[in-house]
Amino acid sequence: MHQHRSGKSTRRTRHMSFVASIAVAVMAASVPLVAAQATPIELPTRAVLPFALAQKIADAAIQKAKAIPADGVIAIVDDAGEVILQIRMDNAFMRASSRLAPEKARSAVMFHRSTATLEAAVAGPRPALVTAPGFVMLKGGEPIVINGHLVGGIGVSVDTPDHDEDIAQAGLAALK
Repeated sequence: MHQHRSGKSTRRTRHMSFVASIAVAVMAASVPLVAAQATPIELPTRAVLPFALAQKIADAAIQKAKAIPADGVIAIVDDAGEVILQIRMDNAFMRASSRLAPEKARSAVMFHRSTATLEAAVAGPRPALVTAPGFVMLKGGEPIVINGHLVGGIGVSVDTPDHDEDIAQAGLAALK
C-alpha cells in the first residue's frame, strides 16, 4: 500500500514537472514577441467628422430649410458614406427623401464632388455616368472637406433640386 502511494506521488511529480517545463517553454518563446512589440507600429491616421460637428452642419441646414420653407430630410455621412445622423423634418415633402438624402451624401463622398456636378455631367458630357450602380446623381449632395481632408458628406432632399443644393451649402457654411 505504501508503495502504491509512492507510485502515485512519482507520477504526480512527473506530471507537475512536465507542466512546469511546458510553462517555461511558452514563456521563453514569448520573450522575442514581447521584444519585437517594444517598438510601436506606426499606423496611418485619418481625419474624421466628429458627431458634434456633424450636428452643427445639420443645424445650419435645418435653419435654412425652415427659412425657405422647405421641409425634408437632411443626412450627414462619414468618409465611408456611413450615416452619422439623419433628420426627417416634420411634413417632409416626399417619402423618398429618407432614402435620397443619405444616398446623395454618400455619392458626394464617393465621387469627391457635389452631386450637382454629377447631375450636370450626366445631362451633358458624361451621360454614361448614370450607369454607375448605386449612386444618386441629383442636386443636394456635397462633400464635407476640412483642412483639405474629405471627412464626410451632406445630403438634402426637400421639395426642389435648387432648394436641396441651397440647404446643403448652408450646412457647409457652418464650417466657416
